[in-house]
Amino acid sequence: MLTSRTFLKRTRAGAVVKVVREHYLREDIPCGAGGCRLCPPRPAGPGLGLQAQPSGAASSLCPGPHYLLPDTNLLLHQKEIESGKIIFPEHIPLSKLQQGIKSGIYLQGTYRASRDNYLEATVWVHGDAEENKEIIIQGLKHLNRAVHEDIVAVELLTKDEWVAPSSLVLQDDGQNEDDIENEEEKENILKSSVNKDMLRPTGKIVGIIKRNWRPFCGMLSKSQIKEARRHLFTPADRRIPRIRIETRQADTLEGQRIIVAIDGWPRNSRYPNGHFVKSLGSAGDKETETEVLLLEHDVPHQPFSQNVLSFLPKMPWSITEQDMKYREDLRHLHVCSVDPPGCTDIDDALHCRELENGNIEVGVHIADVSHFIRPGNALDEESAKRGTTVYLCEKRIDMVPELLSSNLCSLRSNVDRLAFSCIWEMNHKAEILKTRFTKSIINSKASLTYAEAQMRIDSAAMNDDITTSLRGLNKLAKILKKKRIDNGALTLSSPEVRFHMDSETHDPIDLQTKELKETNSMVEEFMLLANVSVAQKIYDEFPEFALLRKHPAPPPSNYDILVKAAKSKNLEIKTDSAKALAESLDKAESPEFPYLNTLLRILATRCMMQAVYFCSGMDNDFHHYGLASPIYTHFTSPIRRYADIIVHRLLAVAIGADSTYPELTDKHKLADMCKNLNYRHKMAQYAQRSSVAFHTQLFFKNKGVVNEDAYILFVRKNAVVVLIPKYGLEGTVFFEEKDKPKPRLEYNDEVLSLTVEGRTLHVFDKVKVNVTLDASNIQHQKIRMVLVEPQIPGSDVPANLSTEISSKNEPEKKKKKLQK
Repeated sequence: MLTSRTFLKRTRAGAVVKVVREHYLREDIPCGAGGCRLCPPRPAGPGLGLQAQPSGAASSLCPGPHYLLPDTNLLLHQKEIESGKIIFPEHIPLSKLQQGIKSGIYLQGTYRASRDNYLEATVWVHGDAEENKEIIIQGLKHLNRAVHEDIVAVELLTKDEWVAPSSLVLQDDGQNEDDIENEEEKENILKSSVNKDMLRPTGKIVGIIKRNWRPFCGMLSKSQIKEARRHLFTPADRRIPRIRIETRQADTLEGQRIIVAIDGWPRNSRYPNGHFVKSLGSAGDKETETEVLLLEHDVPHQPFSQNVLSFLPKMPWSITEQDMKYREDLRHLHVCSVDPPGCTDIDDALHCRELENGNIEVGVHIADVSHFIRPGNALDEESAKRGTTVYLCEKRIDMVPELLSSNLCSLRSNVDRLAFSCIWEMNHKAEILKTRFTKSIINSKASLTYAEAQMRIDSAAMNDDITTSLRGLNKLAKILKKKRIDNGALTLSSPEVRFHMDSETHDPIDLQTKELKETNSMVEEFMLLANVSVAQKIYDEFPEFALLRKHPAPPPSNYDILVKAAKSKNLEIKTDSAKALAESLDKAESPEFPYLNTLLRILATRCMMQAVYFCSGMDNDFHHYGLASPIYTHFTSPIRRYADIIVHRLLAVAIGADSTYPELTDKHKLADMCKNLNYRHKMAQYAQRSSVAFHTQLFFKNKGVVNEDAYILFVRKNAVVVLIPKYGLEGTVFFEEKDKPKPRLEYNDEVLSLTVEGRTLHVFDKVKVNVTLDASNIQHQKIRMVLVEPQIPGSDVPANLSTEISSKNEPEKKKKKLQK
């Protein structure tokens, strides 16, 4: 980074004068102490006089940053930059932007860069107006130096300048950073052959209201020029532009994952300027890659501080008489838990028994985490900040310390545990006659996996109390599920994968899609029912500050891809309501193509909006679209979701089991908390997907080359996106590659097809792909898929196809039931 700095210097006569060094180079790299050539004497703070140079062994480190005296090369280089060609329009000053937003000339929104096309982005406009909610930005000049998640000001273009969302997959290879003409050529391709019906509100960025720059993880793309100091840094997140940095350490940093911060983005520079912050370790190393994905998704993963741990109960811990005072003793009930294998943070358990009056009692018992985490202390604040537990393929980043998550709060079998119970009296038609909530003490009689619970239900030889309870629960769950679906609840699909790890190397040795059993659905039904019952109770009690969860209905345009895809198979999907969608998905069957229904449900999942937490006093739309429920919240997983802890506190006050505290009745604070919880929840999902993507790469690295059956999910202008059901793996097969002859491509967005050299590929076509790991680019190693069948005419070995692994794969999350 070239800039100037003022130094204090003492003359021989003893006077202190200011010396301005016009050009210096900043290097945020520690260096050996003792005569460090990069470190001239620096002022020792506000006092006069110079800081002495460090002395001693070369192993001790000089703290930097380092300043170089001006040299001719740097001065020449500075002039070269100053006389560079202007690429971007000037940003309008903030004061004028604010006036323009007020008067409606400009719109304010969040800038979201595309993962697939670096020349395209969208701006989500802030405010309630539905019109122009999402504005497309296309082309370098219109993107005008905005970075993903910046708050920007947009000027709408006239309707004759509107464009359509691009179906082109374009990734910035960054080979020649100054080749602006090449960029213009790509921009023209974006605008060619656009269907008028697809045009959307389009704009250009006129100014930045708030930068969202953070330190970015990635790798150095070393300059080809010998002894060059200027290099490009390629961020791990494709939505972030490359960053130009100055460093003398390129040889050392090559092949390392590093962190870089942006300093600024001049109008005459294709990329922003930044500086190196620190190295994380070798690329491809499991520890390093896990650190990268946690940092990139802003997952708080540092060990819990001593201050936080000081608020944990002292061991050995046991339930006291005082704890029993306001609790119901339910230890006599045949309670059991049902979870995925290896689960140690067990936060829910169930029981079912017949009552003397012939009705059935069903109880959902949830770990009473709020007993241990009291409002306002350091443990509470840390849990609130983390917001959720993050499940990666190999490890878990806990929201609460392990003493609680895997021990005192975990409802393990044969130990007394504190719980918060929701108990219903039902008839045999699963109709609720009475509901009550109570703080309780339970003793679980069995900790079962889904498979073990299923085996008990199916076994004619087993008739013990736990098995009888499970059969009763399963029978009622089927009735509850049918009722939900009749009301219009959606049953969607998402390929979930499970890795089998080598016990020594911890590398994945097998990868398969997760099989769901009846017992998965059984547990899910009662968790949903408990969440609905609690939502109604806390809302009745606190209409202004209940923490609820809603799932907005998608805008009709979201369904275009689903409707067209179904139409291509002569099926009709109705989307005017959740019930209409659910019913048409149920009817969308094809005897000769049994997997078609699953593919349609996967597509329907992609059309959905994100479910979010909100404060009841700050919103008037409570409806949960996917569950077809008028009200919903999260109550059943307080070990791993902070929202549930707040809901427990509200419910405890509602039933007189605890007293309230000021922040619980402050709807503005609750709304801010919801904002953080929604962000943390979304980041956790993305981190989990990245973990699956990385482990999938490891799996194929060890497996070598395989040919697998796949289905086309999406058709693009120059590629098709395919899904391999066996692995729940999604990837993109490209039909154009650099330095290879371009095939003839004809894209039809009406029938969703792509014709390559006369061979037409449709959405949902079954194909065969060759799958390998392409490790040629260590920064973005990718699963490479090559079309084997149908073979494209004129191509003996279709080696000019490549793919990038999609991050849309879901990991095996603990209990999918609770992510709704």
